Amino acid sequence: MPAPITPPIARPIPATIAAVVRDGHVLLVRRANPPDENCWAFPGGKIDAGEAIDAATVRELLEETGVVAEPLHVFDAVDVFDRDETGALRRHFILIAVLCRWQSGEPVAGDDARDARWVPLAELEGHELAMSFGVARLARKAAALMAAM
Repeated sequence: MPAPITPPIARPIPATIAAVVRDGHVLLVRRANPPDENCWAFPGGKIDAGEAIDAATVRELLEETGVVAEPLHVFDAVDVFDRDETGALRRHFILIAVLCRWQSGEPVAGDDARDARWVPLAELEGHELAMSFGVARLARKAAALMAAM
């Protein structure tokens, strides 16, 4: 009798997020899909096999917002756990945060985004926007790095 087939061990999914800061504002999208559906987050998405982090960042940013930016460097990484209603882990994403310098375009929601806009950094601490975990902290960190350049 053959051995029972066990499900494959779930592995984290690498993804990239673009932190674009311009004139005291940060570029955010309202997510159209889980996890964090309807929450505001950085534009980004899964990294394709064989695709460099910078290339994935530029591609996802353009697809979700129509904005073109120059990737400068990786500045953080964040775990995002997608759980079902019982708390069981469905997916584990590792979001690689890339600091980007705006080059052209104004945000228009596309691909996996319901909305896209420049949000004043000062508004990130308020309760007006429902945001994904860590957005305000990463936006402040990105703004400080851009200011130091």
